Amino acid sequence: MNQIHELGILFEEVQLKNVLGDGKTFPDCLPKRKLDEISTDYLTQKDYPEFDLKKFILENFLLPEAISTGYKSDLSKSIEYHISTLWDVLTRQPDKQAGSLIPLPHPYLVPGGRFREIYYWDSYFTMLGLRESGRADLTQNMVDNFAFLMDRFGYIPNGNRTYFLGRSQPPFFSLMVKLLHEEIKEEIDDDELDPLAKYLPHLEKEYHFWMRGTSELNENNPAVHRVVRMPDGSILNRYWDEFDSPRPEAYKEDIALSHQSSQKPDVLFRHLRAAAESGWDFSSRWFKDEKSFESIHTTEIIPVDLNCLLFYLEKTLSEIYQYVGNNARAGQFLLLANQRKASIKKFCWDEERKFFFDFDFILQRQKQPYTAAAAFPLFVEIATPDQALAVEVILKRDFLKANGLTTTLNHSGQQWDAPNGWAPLQWIGFKGLRNYGFEETAAQIRKNWLSIIDKVFSSTGKMTEKYNVWSHEGKAGGGEYPNQDGFGWTNGVYLAMKNS
Repeated sequence: MNQIHELGILFEEVQLKNVLGDGKTFPDCLPKRKLDEISTDYLTQKDYPEFDLKKFILENFLLPEAISTGYKSDLSKSIEYHISTLWDVLTRQPDKQAGSLIPLPHPYLVPGGRFREIYYWDSYFTMLGLRESGRADLTQNMVDNFAFLMDRFGYIPNGNRTYFLGRSQPPFFSLMVKLLHEEIKEEIDDDELDPLAKYLPHLEKEYHFWMRGTSELNENNPAVHRVVRMPDGSILNRYWDEFDSPRPEAYKEDIALSHQSSQKPDVLFRHLRAAAESGWDFSSRWFKDEKSFESIHTTEIIPVDLNCLLFYLEKTLSEIYQYVGNNARAGQFLLLANQRKASIKKFCWDEERKFFFDFDFILQRQKQPYTAAAAFPLFVEIATPDQALAVEVILKRDFLKANGLTTTLNHSGQQWDAPNGWAPLQWIGFKGLRNYGFEETAAQIRKNWLSIIDKVFSSTGKMTEKYNVWSHEGKAGGGEYPNQDGFGWTNGVYLAMKNS
């Protein structure tokens, strides 16, 4: 177990009394001595009248240091120059320290701000910018780090922290491998070094992680881990987490929500953790009642974007097996990809509303909220031309705002809802529309998104995690923590769009 669970009562008190401010601070601390010794001393001392919790923490833990680089934005230079100099600022060297941090063997990029570790799906969008900056060295390191994590754990955790080990994030590794292949293919003189062959075992591991429990599914047991048996017998996927306790990095918030919710705490905590696996933490997309956070029910939902990414993984495995000459395995994965494509269309496409939606497999009906996740079937090219046209109409009419694509149409106060826009969804929408020839709408997304980044940078010198796409000011809000500066995926998508 990680340091957080071993410390038990101490952890709860630190979080609930908020003695260190940001709830993520204590989980990132380094213990100065053995955890069982610290825990024993805490239990002995905590009831003393003169006991000072904060003093005890500072005596027994090293607080995570703010990374001070002395870096200052030069507003006389272009954003492209700013980003090119930021890559090294955001790079961390291989780790030796323990605590909750899982050491990685190669240099890696952090997103920025409070995020002192890698994040899985963020990294793909960061890599898009590394490609434009000619930093294949960093892309290679990051792919190798993810391969290392898969060899160690059997999957890529949410990030390289022990408190993330119950979950992964949207499966973008196949896209990373293809991106790296395109970057270095001219330099490859040994087939075994080609990323398509080199990382084939890791792509298989990722697939088996997401499909774990398939053999256990039946009519009486329709959902196990991340797999769900649909009414027609086909298999689709959901988000999940192996743990059903409060998230260490947001313990206070999770406990507070459990006091407001009618759900059993362990059920609620699993839904919260599963939403964190989705990367959309949090959005009314995951709520039964769009106005009620406490109604979150993530594990009961078939997300359209997750299943599109798994279709892409199956398709990529088929292509690589064909590439290395294993036609039998290529055929198996092509069949799986085609079956998933048909199932996504059957359960997530609404012919009346002309849009793709998530599916509630408990109630056996589509969810009501319109979300930007509907762009994923265009991004991975499973939509028919008619479906793509219908999605384009709605994205252009309802989602495209002054500063880019809004995440949802609901102003809930959650950060993955209106009025916020996020770099990865701008890229998914932009590329998806281009795949079907909607160049004008794609160009408008590009123009609007780049313009707000230019505007905010010119006034603040910052590249931020998210932006308000409804307001010309562009300042985003909502969520469990303030908007963060850095910022990996914003940098990456900006460069990729600028050069598209």
